[in-house]
Amino acid sequence: MIEVVEDIATPDGAMDTFIVRPERGGPYPAVLMLMDAPGIREELYDMARRLATVGYCVLLPNLYYRAGRDTKYGPHVLTAGSDDHTAMRAIRTKMTIPPVMSDVKVMLEYIDATGIARAGKVGVHGYCMSGPYALAAAARYPDRIAAAASFYGTWIVSDAVESPHATLGQAKGELYISCAETDDLAPPDMVAELKRLFDASGGRGELEVHPGTHHGFAFPSRWCYDKPAAERHWERLIALYRRTIE
Repeated sequence: MIEVVEDIATPDGAMDTFIVRPERGGPYPAVLMLMDAPGIREELYDMARRLATVGYCVLLPNLYYRAGRDTKYGPHVLTAGSDDHTAMRAIRTKMTIPPVMSDVKVMLEYIDATGIARAGKVGVHGYCMSGPYALAAAARYPDRIAAAASFYGTWIVSDAVESPHATLGQAKGELYISCAETDDLAPPDMVAELKRLFDASGGRGELEVHPGTHHGFAFPSRWCYDKPAAERHWERLIALYRRTIE
């Protein structure tokens, strides 16, 4: 595998981005993998590597780059009251959708300018806070993003600017919305409302609730890791990209 951390220039600074792709047989279709709230870490690098091994050029940007280079946190980032948790929350609570859409645009331009991946359709998926970003990107760039997936995305129905629940019908690509059965950040009534809106939008895709799971079930280092559900997440994601961007 070929791996590099590249500083991609944006209007707001240098976005450090982990890029991984197979060393033979390229160029491969591009996939944008958007991080969850705890931020960039080896666990996410390994997930990007796993996806790349089956034939994709995966870009994993540090979406916290606007706050500086010191935005990678340790194992206690999810422990309330810890220094890392406090530092992360100070950045996370200021995140909004429009700046991330600008970052997606820059990454698409980077792919085109460098030839690092195959020209054409792109996939994007996000976890936790980035689930809404992935779906919003499909609506913002419908002619380029052919597939978008949200895994236990948080507050997908909200009054946020470009909240994806309001733009589902603008996406031309296939959408996959994966929800945990138990999730305080996407409670059952919100999921039910999202499904109603998705069905009414006329968009292509699926909303699936995974029984017996908790928010974060796909992350191997998380307390709630559910191996069968995590493997199902890989099956759904890879099948989605096989159908749409190859």
